Amino acid sequence: MAADLAQAQQPVPATCSRDLFQNEGGMQRELTRLRAAGTASLPEQCRVWREHVGFLQKARGVFATCLTGARREQNIRQMDESLAEYRMLLADRCRR
Repeated sequence: MAADLAQAQQPVPATCSRDLFQNEGGMQRELTRLRAAGTASLPEQCRVWREHVGFLQKARGVFATCLTGARREQNIRQMDESLAEYRMLLADRCRR
């Protein structure tokens, strides 16, 4: 909790405007990929889901670095919830 408070009080990097914009575009691409994978084979779905987890981890980092206050907390919470859901999905359906 103290680390989160310290992080929230840090000045945001100059690249944040760009990074947040890229996050939004990336999320739209990811949603398109996830929809397309809905009719794919299970191995293909698993690949897409694993890649989506990687995207969510990166997006979470951008939100943690570039946002502050309630907006930051809301976006991080959404990323954490999505990460948990996709990790559970991978564990249930995509055993290697």
